[in-house]
Amino acid sequence: MDKPTILVTNDDGIHAPGIAMLVNAMKAIGNIIVVAPDKPQSGMGHAITLNEPLRLNPVNIFEGIEAYACSGTPVDCVKLAKDKILHHKPDLCVSGINHGSNSSINIIYSGTMSAAVEASIEGIPAVGFSLLDFSLQADFSGAGAYAKIIAEQVLQYGLPNSTLLNVNIPALNLNEIKGIKICRQAVAKWEEEYDERNDPHGRKYFWLTGKFVNQDAGDDTDEWALSNGYVSVVPVQFDMTAHHTIGYFNKTWTIKHHDEISATSKSVNNLG
Repeated sequence: MDKPTILVTNDDGIHAPGIAMLVNAMKAIGNIIVVAPDKPQSGMGHAITLNEPLRLNPVNIFEGIEAYACSGTPVDCVKLAKDKILHHKPDLCVSGINHGSNSSINIIYSGTMSAAVEASIEGIPAVGFSLLDFSLQADFSGAGAYAKIIAEQVLQYGLPNSTLLNVNIPALNLNEIKGIKICRQAVAKWEEEYDERNDPHGRKYFWLTGKFVNQDAGDDTDEWALSNGYVSVVPVQFDMTAHHTIGYFNKTWTIKHHDEISATSKSVNNLG
């Protein structure tokens, strides 16, 4: 049988060490196409480029692999790959391996995960991979090994509709990682501050600082898994409806009828 087609992307940029490891991990199981940003795009979330042209330049970075550097965001990369390079849906999209955590609330800000979300929206099975190490000397070998294992599972068993995976790997040697935990997203947040400074001309500028605070004591979360030496795998959906609250609003809100709304509108418009 033909090997599956695997689209590889990221948000750290096409020259990042994490994507090189991910390409290397995927080569053994599929035919690879790489489309990634030409510069770092961390924290871009699900941004797309609307007000300037996008450029795709072929690059010879990964030996024997068709690869393109995109001037846009991670989501732009996925959109362009499907429409202008592949012309069809690949069998799998993998994003990463990100330099730093995308566990818990970090998924909202993550360009790595937004690229995977965009692929999932298009009906492509997708996984985002992140390593909990920001250092320049980060060792991606363990993350690469688990990326291959998880990608093989997705290719073999598929994913439920409208579901993708957020995978985070602890910064441990491969033989120190205890295994994989299927988890829920921990309840956590960033407590942020803006450090106020002055430039050489005396003009104020601000630099974002802060600390990550885990507010969840559960032992079934991604934060627990990572703290205890496991790779965390969180199934993610892009339907952001709070389904469990719909009954609450239907019971508690007063639903106005057309005549009442018309009367309210006239009253408001006559206030002036």
